[in-house]
Amino acid sequence: MTDQMIQAFTVFALPVLFAITLHEAAHGWMARRLGDNSAYMMGRVTLNPMRHIDPIGTILVPLVLYVATGGSFLFGYAKPVPVNFSALRHPKRDMIWVALAGPLSNLLQAFLWGVLLILLQAARVNEIYFHDVARAGIVVNIVMFVFNLFPLPPLDGGRVLVGILPIRQAIALSRIEPYGFFIVMALVLTNIITTFWLLPLMEITRVLLNLLLSPLRLLLF
Repeated sequence: MTDQMIQAFTVFALPVLFAITLHEAAHGWMARRLGDNSAYMMGRVTLNPMRHIDPIGTILVPLVLYVATGGSFLFGYAKPVPVNFSALRHPKRDMIWVALAGPLSNLLQAFLWGVLLILLQAARVNEIYFHDVARAGIVVNIVMFVFNLFPLPPLDGGRVLVGILPIRQAIALSRIEPYGFFIVMALVLTNIITTFWLLPLMEITRVLLNLLLSPLRLLLF
């Protein structure tokens, strides 16, 4: 392992672990509230990261992508939380909320990492490592928030779109799911998602977070 990979691991490990764990737990929590206990019965509605970690998707893939892309792209995944959509009280509508719960947990985490960064700056903490971890937490969660909202199954945005579309179009879109991951990866490798989805929406999200954090900055500085 190179020095660059070791440094990336020490800075990004905690934010990635939290981001993915809370993302998956949020899906299960929302599903349980809306009538499906599948994830809860399997012990997946938990903040214990060991219940969600996939050694390759949670650790190796994000680290390799970070190094390979010079930090410009980060992606990871955990063990999918089981959701029985037919068990939801209003399957088509509730699917939307179950899907949104994961990305919204990342948006909330990005905000909280932003709060931590401001507090570190206000307290004049000189240890740069803590500042780097907080910044990594913001970046990781913004990427996960935006990337997972891409409107193609099996990503969360695809499931949201299936829930919104009329039934015939929703069924047609859902049939893409077995191939969706490969389509998304192809779009990533050709920079289509990065150029036309990730970068623009990440910038919008950063602006939104800065607006939300500005009262705290004004209060402390």
